[in-house]
Amino acid sequence: MKKGLDRLYNLIESLEMLPTIGKKSARNIALYMVKEDNFAALKIAHAIEEAVSSIKSCAQCGGLSEHELCEICSDEGRDHETLCLVNSPKDIFTIEDSGHYHGLYFIFESIDRSDVEKLQEMARRGVKEIIFAFPPSLQNDALIYYIEEKLEGLGINFTKIAQGVPTGVNLENVDALSLSRAIESRIKI
Repeated sequence: MKKGLDRLYNLIESLEMLPTIGKKSARNIALYMVKEDNFAALKIAHAIEEAVSSIKSCAQCGGLSEHELCEICSDEGRDHETLCLVNSPKDIFTIEDSGHYHGLYFIFESIDRSDVEKLQEMARRGVKEIIFAFPPSLQNDALIYYIEEKLEGLGINFTKIAQGVPTGVNLENVDALSLSRAIESRIKI
């Protein structure tokens, strides 16, 4: 069946490399692009090419940007006294979609000296609170402790996002760690 359709199968295999795209979805997308909407396919190809060649990491926070500073770091209207530490640019998009946070971000991917020094430099610019928005794990708890130690003496309040029971989920479907943290972090009503 592959004979003579090498380019189609190459497209399908390329689409399968994307997260959340399985073989059947990749085939359906490829066939749609090739047979149903060539214009959309070329537009997607052009958008991918432009994004890959122009998007880089923000020099300050490590988020995604087409310029030296991302739109969040260069926005004077943001709260520059609050800094939210996340693991990836994807986390920034997720938090921004919530519409409830208006401070700055810092992507802390590793405990490399350069990441620590960049964070220290950013914190010295008047940061009053650092919010840790890391997924709950023992490794991230250790990372939080490490970062607090490295920023000790700067007069910064450290907080972390609440953890616990998601809305609409029965307790029987919640893991033990999340449930125990929800009980420990209970609030008065």
